[in-house]
Amino acid sequence: MYSSNAERGVFKTTDGGKTWKKTLFINEHTGIIDISASPSNSSILYAASWERTRKAWDFDGDGSGSAIYKSTDAGTSWTKITGKGKGFPSNNGVGRIGLAAFNDNIVYAFLDNQNRRPVTPKKKQTGIQKDDFKTMTVADFMNLDNTALNKYLKSNRFAKKETAVTVKASVKSGKIKPLHLASYLEDANSKLFNSPVIGAEVYKSTNGGKTWKKTHTNYLDGVYSSYGYYFGIIGVSNSNQNNIYIGGVPLLKSDNGGKTFTSIGKSNVHSDHQALWVHPTIPGHIINGNDGGINITYDDGKNWTKNNSHAVGQFYSVNIDHKKPYNVYGGLQDNGVWYGPSTYQASKRWEGSGSYPYKSIGGGDGMQVQIDNRDNVTVYSGSQFGYYYRVNLKTGKRLSIHPKHELGDAPYRYNWQTPILLSPHNQDILYMGANKLLRSMDQGATFQVISNDLTTGGKKGNVPYGTLTSISESPLQFGLIYTGSDDGLIHITKDGGSSWKNITGALPKNLWVSRVIASKHHKNRIYATLNGMRFDDFTSYVFASDNYGKTWKNIGSTIPTSAVNVIREDEENDAVLYVGTDNGLYVSLNNGASWNAFTKGLPNVAVHDIVIQPQAKELVVGTHGRSIYKADISVLHNFKEYQHKALHLFNISTIRHSSRWGNSWSQWSQPNLPKLKLSIYSSAPKKASVSVFSNTVKVTSFTAELNKGFSFINYDLSMSKKGRKAYLKANPKTKLKAGKNGVYYLPKGNYTVKIGAIKQPFEIK
Repeated sequence: MYSSNAERGVFKTTDGGKTWKKTLFINEHTGIIDISASPSNSSILYAASWERTRKAWDFDGDGSGSAIYKSTDAGTSWTKITGKGKGFPSNNGVGRIGLAAFNDNIVYAFLDNQNRRPVTPKKKQTGIQKDDFKTMTVADFMNLDNTALNKYLKSNRFAKKETAVTVKASVKSGKIKPLHLASYLEDANSKLFNSPVIGAEVYKSTNGGKTWKKTHTNYLDGVYSSYGYYFGIIGVSNSNQNNIYIGGVPLLKSDNGGKTFTSIGKSNVHSDHQALWVHPTIPGHIINGNDGGINITYDDGKNWTKNNSHAVGQFYSVNIDHKKPYNVYGGLQDNGVWYGPSTYQASKRWEGSGSYPYKSIGGGDGMQVQIDNRDNVTVYSGSQFGYYYRVNLKTGKRLSIHPKHELGDAPYRYNWQTPILLSPHNQDILYMGANKLLRSMDQGATFQVISNDLTTGGKKGNVPYGTLTSISESPLQFGLIYTGSDDGLIHITKDGGSSWKNITGALPKNLWVSRVIASKHHKNRIYATLNGMRFDDFTSYVFASDNYGKTWKNIGSTIPTSAVNVIREDEENDAVLYVGTDNGLYVSLNNGASWNAFTKGLPNVAVHDIVIQPQAKELVVGTHGRSIYKADISVLHNFKEYQHKALHLFNISTIRHSSRWGNSWSQWSQPNLPKLKLSIYSSAPKKASVSVFSNTVKVTSFTAELNKGFSFINYDLSMSKKGRKAYLKANPKTKLKAGKNGVYYLPKGNYTVKIGAIKQPFEIK
């Protein structure tokens, strides 16, 4: 994704994928982003090439390599059909192109035109404007009317301490310059979002691509903004060449061949449209894929249904509170921040009540979440590039949090996923990472800078770079803080920010520090994960230090090759570590000497965050593509005690008896079935006989298939026919009654589970 290479172009197979032949190649910087076949002739294909360069600090989404090609022999050979004099742009400003063929001759192209718009005279504005300060002399500045200057400062949300009097004093003393009153309003994201490009354009050819004509005369404002590389979808109805659809931030429809457009997005249709399918024979039937899932319409966009039957949330982060049952919080890509009960089981049942158990507390791209553990209602979260807030979940009261640099200083650089952290020692203290570490002592109301720049200083580009990505304060010592940056630096302070030391040492250079974690068990221990994905380096970089980062040990060499996103240390067992990669979840039971896949029941998906709920002894995993999962990790806490045993049966929880076992509301509903979880460790895979005893009476037995490692078996508390007779013989005064399903269940009492020579008691109350 981030490097130039020759593995680009169009590839064709004629044997079902056994072998492939590259039939179109432009250059190592240019790939193919779309192919459209003529519905009336499958030998006629149109392909869109796209030249783009992506770096962690810059995205250049256009170039002369972006063009349209045509094949008349089913993709065996290709001819470029755009260029000078053909009506379609062909210079360095050509960006991503989407294609939709109506027949052999009529084809539409949806272009992200990154050429700049012609400069138009600006309307004269009253009052002081930002650009006025860029060329203003000190003398002219000192002569400004104080009322007008105060109005400028207030309307542009300068810090309250900045007034006409204080600012003029700073200019007079040389502390700041007039141009700083303009640069104060700019930040590291300005180049990304404020470029006046032409943007989205629709072109049409009626002669098979020989010539092209733009379908509209006005700019399509608000479709692409300045980042059209994210979109590029277009569709055309097979029954009417004038019915076309384009997707960007909104989803638009034209009934006149692209001359004019109307929005067909509705309240249940998310923005940011990525995929489009137009039914070939049923007019008005469209399937749309967007940043909120999938929507379907049968009436050309008048009404839509949402079809999110699968859990496909892209979580950047997850966290937990300390309620019983505890809540899970998470920030999602373009779907805000949500929280809800950890006991919720995914189902459609909530639709009957109209109340979804998970609640939204913020929009945009949801980022990191911190919860004040003193009240479990004060929550800190936000969206991309450091726009955070503090919210009270009971009252809804909010405080906006986005610290600004001091007037005269360079703007802060905030990462897309700006890190925040509540101090484990004092929950009034909030840390926030820009390119410097910021600290609030009053729950985010005010901030002070407690470091110099903790990065290499940034790079020229249109994406903020040279930013902090991770913050960790030792739970064992206040003020012992570590930071990691996107350009590969790790720093430590032992005195709350008074002094800092670079401890990157011999670690691989210039990689993204995805996590830096202070140990909960040893004050001098620290863990770090590096992610080389943005350099097309997929090595699993996981390191540990037992001397505050003076030296580092590689503990990730046995993890299958995959970029690493997160590491967590077990709350109770210091030898147990958890790592999330772009390829799944892994656990080490020996301080990282070896790793095991921890993925039973978990899709093969990127794991972006991990958090442990210590009271529930559960591991919560945030995936980027398949939402949130949790696992009981209590069996790992005492691993040292049984790791060399052939078989081990863990303590069994007490269960409460119910007269409803085996019964249901009607013959059409499922019966209420009890289950008792048996947690077993085995040194090898095997079949094992499991027996259940009441005193010396065997009430049932069954065979269980045990994995090598851990197995979790649900016993339904039923009695076998033979076991029931034996139980009644030993307890003649006891009356047993079967459930409506005909099954006899264990009554209240004390029991023992036996596997081989291993026994564990349990009670039914």
